[in-house]
Amino acid sequence: MRRNQLGVAIVGAGRMGALRAGMAVAHPAVGYVAVSDIKEERARAVCDGTGADRASTDNHDIIRDERVNAVIVSTSEPEHAIPAIQALELGKPVLVEKPIALTVADADRMIAASRHNGASLHVAYSLRFNRSYLVGKQHVLDGKLGQIVSGTSRLYNTKAHGIEIIKRSADATFVKDALTYLVDLFGWYMEDTQPVEVIARAHGVAYRALGYDADESTWAIVTYANGAIINFGVGYALPANYPTHGRLVRVEILGDKGVAFFDQDHQENIIHSEEGVTHGYVGHKMEHGLMISNASGNKALGGFWGPLGEETRSWLDHLATGSPCPHSTAEQARTTLRLTAAIEEAARTRDVVSLA
Repeated sequence: MRRNQLGVAIVGAGRMGALRAGMAVAHPAVGYVAVSDIKEERARAVCDGTGADRASTDNHDIIRDERVNAVIVSTSEPEHAIPAIQALELGKPVLVEKPIALTVADADRMIAASRHNGASLHVAYSLRFNRSYLVGKQHVLDGKLGQIVSGTSRLYNTKAHGIEIIKRSADATFVKDALTYLVDLFGWYMEDTQPVEVIARAHGVAYRALGYDADESTWAIVTYANGAIINFGVGYALPANYPTHGRLVRVEILGDKGVAFFDQDHQENIIHSEEGVTHGYVGHKMEHGLMISNASGNKALGGFWGPLGEETRSWLDHLATGSPCPHSTAEQARTTLRLTAAIEEAARTRDVVSLA
């Protein structure tokens, strides 16, 4: 594709769709943007708020639009497959929010459509676009860690944030919605091997006390084909008013030649205001806040800064100029989905799950 020739359809005008629509409109290679959502007022609000060219309640209509040659699928998780496949069948490249789907069968249908029609399919794991993890990936490629032999990782968030996830999609568990980022990260860092065995346990009382059938904590030990052992943990039990706006992450990676430690608890940038600080996802007010803990990024000085912005612009740059695209491939995302499903199965059955 030539520069200034991109026409982008944004399917789904929720939080992510609204952010991506704004960045697509601002991108120098994009000349046309259409937005769709089943709720007309939401599609219209995003269209008017970003300066997009068209709003619709018909996803397939904007995907078919002859002015559109690239599609971003930002629907809720259970609805990823249909619009992605519709776009791929028309030969239009797709960026779909994570996870690729909620079932391996849907992921396989999407991958088949991509391969059959020669249209690229990438999955939006924005954690990859945090500068720390990009630099870490380069060190892995440069052999600074040697062979990764073990690691541990955990992700925490608040109950208030967790309730919003459940409200958005009851099928999007904290493992498939959040722990999936860490599973993808290790899969990206260890592309030469595959997971083969999972042991996991889950526990939950906080959400059931609030009327939701959800486990707030899940921990897993995953063994890979090369013998590496990785620990994954997720906990959505922080108090509702804890001052984070999003995920708090720590990752430790041990190789036979080096180590890498990532501390993303965001306690180094704090704001405290009597005027209150609005939570970037839930929307409630907090006097105290971890300033850059909103996982997707922040609006500031008329722009959007952070991983989601870098991720969106990188994909559009890739389509316009052929520049490198560090996004998750569909095949990588399928492996991530299969592993997160195995973690949930192992936690439910309290048995070892084999992926070999």
